[in-house]
Amino acid sequence: MLRTRFTEVFGVEHPIVQGGMMWVGRAELVAAVANAGALGFITALTQPTPDDLTKEIARTRELTDKPFGVNLTILPSITPPPYEEYRQAIIDSGIKIVEIAGGNPATHLSHLKDHGIKVLHKCTSVKHALKAQQVGVDGVSIDGFECAGHPGENDIPGLILIPAAAKHLTIPMIASGGIADAQGLVAALALGADGVNMGTRFMCTQESGVAQKVKEQIVANSELDTKLIFRTLNNTARVADNAISRKVVEIEKSGGSFDDIRDLVSGQRGRKVFEEGDLDAGIWTTGQSQGLIHDIPTVADLVTRMIDEAEDIITGRLNEMVAAPVTARS
Repeated sequence: MLRTRFTEVFGVEHPIVQGGMMWVGRAELVAAVANAGALGFITALTQPTPDDLTKEIARTRELTDKPFGVNLTILPSITPPPYEEYRQAIIDSGIKIVEIAGGNPATHLSHLKDHGIKVLHKCTSVKHALKAQQVGVDGVSIDGFECAGHPGENDIPGLILIPAAAKHLTIPMIASGGIADAQGLVAALALGADGVNMGTRFMCTQESGVAQKVKEQIVANSELDTKLIFRTLNNTARVADNAISRKVVEIEKSGGSFDDIRDLVSGQRGRKVFEEGDLDAGIWTTGQSQGLIHDIPTVADLVTRMIDEAEDIITGRLNEMVAAPVTARS
């Protein structure tokens, strides 16, 4: 098995994480990830209220007895949710691992740490990763520019960002963005990461609750089929290329304000895509890793395949390359 600082600190079998995904991180997927030996996160804000989150945690526990966590994402929103109430629901439910994304983790860290909760903070830059380490998080997940959702404003791909962060961090770090298979896992470990986070790849599994049409579209898409929106608002997001995202980009390029795109990018429209399979109902997040996704496996098959193939790459091909004598080219 692949044992890393991440698996040791967070108490999971494999260095693979299914991070928080709005409208996606629900009990069935999270439990399947946990049962496969990886770490899954319920997305807190997918649940309408803190009470609903408590129920979703209980429902997940009915499906698995292995570790899982809850994601709490703090981002600009039209109507800010009651973050403190969601945090208290997490604490009261006895959750021991929390992924914080978006806002400063220090806002919630002391409350969580007081209850023995390990905190993984999602970052998009070395600067923010170091700050998270300084305030006391247990690990960081660092997002390269290839990722779905919000990659930050520096546009640094994982091939650069991962080793740049690894050079300075002393806490476990997992790599996110552009990873969907064993090759990505091995590459991330070689670059200095202690594991990987995957969103788009886990979204395209049998236990994922998104509509079958969405999964089939991910398989059909290439790495070219995404759009970057909110660039003019300094809140860049990578989403699927569809009629709505193309319209948003056009409005932004013509000088439009957020008010001009507010309806197009509403969360409820995106939810309709995931739940009903209407691919042009709104914007929906997907990463460039969709170009590496060619099937819709069970979570167990995906995790097993990744670990087995990663071990084969490390002990087989790479080992043979090191051991083989160098021959001169003719």
